[in-house]
Amino acid sequence: MRELLTLGDVEAARDLLSGVVRTTPLEPSRPLSAAIGGPAWLKCENLQRAGSYKVRGAYVRISRLSPEERARGVVAASAGNHAQGVALAAGLLGAVSTVFMPVGAPIPKVLATKGYGARIEYAGTTVDDALVAAREFAERTGAVLIHPFDHPDVIAGQGTVALEILEQCPDVKTIVAGLGGGGLLSGIAVAAKALRPDVRVIGVQAEGAAAYPPSLRAGTPVRLATLDTIADGIAVGCPGEHTFAHVSKLVDEVVTVTEEDISRALLMLLERGKLVVEPAGAVGVAAMMAGAVTVETPAVAVLSGGNIDPLLLLRVIEHGLTAAGRHLRFTVHCGDQPGQLASLLALIAEHRANVVDVQHQRVSPRLRLGEVEVALSVETRGPEHAEKLIGLLRASGYEVTFRSA
Repeated sequence: MRELLTLGDVEAARDLLSGVVRTTPLEPSRPLSAAIGGPAWLKCENLQRAGSYKVRGAYVRISRLSPEERARGVVAASAGNHAQGVALAAGLLGAVSTVFMPVGAPIPKVLATKGYGARIEYAGTTVDDALVAAREFAERTGAVLIHPFDHPDVIAGQGTVALEILEQCPDVKTIVAGLGGGGLLSGIAVAAKALRPDVRVIGVQAEGAAAYPPSLRAGTPVRLATLDTIADGIAVGCPGEHTFAHVSKLVDEVVTVTEEDISRALLMLLERGKLVVEPAGAVGVAAMMAGAVTVETPAVAVLSGGNIDPLLLLRVIEHGLTAAGRHLRFTVHCGDQPGQLASLLALIAEHRANVVDVQHQRVSPRLRLGEVEVALSVETRGPEHAEKLIGLLRASGYEVTFRSA
C-alpha cells in the first residue's frame, strides 16, 4: 500500500498555486437540484486556466523540480487536458515541454497545447499508448516525465479543488467527480476526508472505460482490454499505484454512466446552465441525473473540463436530444403513389413536430413492389410528444421502424 497524502500536502500545494490558478466559481443548478431533490452545485473547473483542473497538479509537480531537472525539459502523455496543463505550467516556469498525444486526439486540444508552447508527438490510439512513448522519451533524453495522475505532487495539486469547494459550500454533504486515472478524485478525497470526514466522495466512470470497479474488487489495479467512450478525458485503461491506494482507502463509492447519460448531462449543462463542458467533465452530473448514485444534499458535481471539439459537441447535442426523446430518427413504409409523401409530412406537421431531414427511397431489397421507404429525422417537444406522434402514425396505417443512424 502506497503512503497516503495528508491535508498538509494539499495545503502546501495551494500555497504554490496562489496567483497561478483561478478560484473557479461554484454555481447553483436548478435542474440538477430538481433531479436529486435538494441543493446541487457545479464546481466549474471548465472555466479554469487551460480549460480544466489539470494545470493545478502540473504546476505543483514542475515547480518542485530542481533547476537542473527543469533545464532538461519535461514530457507528458495526454489526450488533451493534461497536455494543456503541462504546456501552460512549463511555460510559466521556464521549462521546455514535449507532449505525446494519441492519434486522433481532439484537434482543439492539440492546437491549444501547441499554443501554450509544447512540442507535440503522436503515439498509439490511447493515453496508455502515449504514456509508454513518453516514458521512452524521458529515458532517452533525460526529460522529466510529468505523469497525468500517478504522482503525489499531481494528486496534491488536484486536491486544492476540494479546499475551494469546502470554503464555497461549507455544508456540502456529497462531492461527485469524474474518475479516469484517479488524480482528481484522490486529491479531493484527501482534503475532504481530512476536513470533513462525514462528506461522501463519489467517483464516476464511463461504462466503456471503467477500470476501477474490477480493480477495487480485485484489490489491485486491473488493466482493461478495450476502451470505448466519448469521454476521452477519463478513458484510462488502468489505475495508478498511488491513485488506486487513495481511491480504495478514501473514496466512498464508484459508479458508472452510459454514453446516453453523458449526452443528456452535456445537453442540460449547455441548454440550462449555459456551460460548455466536455464529456469527461460532465460524468458527475450524468450520474446524479440518471440516478446512478444516491446523494445527500447539498451536493457538488465537479465539472472537470470544458475542452470539447466543436464537431463532437454537434454530435453529442444530437445524441442528447435523441436520448431525451426530443429528436426522433425513424423510417416509414408507404405506398408509391402521388401525394403519399405530402400526406405523411402533413400528418407530422399537424402534430406540431418539425422535420429536420427526409430521404425518399424507392428501390431497395427491403421494399415490396409499389412501396417506398421514407427515412425521417424529426424534432419533438419531449418523450410524451414523441410517443404520441409515433402512435398517430401507426394508427394511420404507417409501418414505423426506429433507426440509430
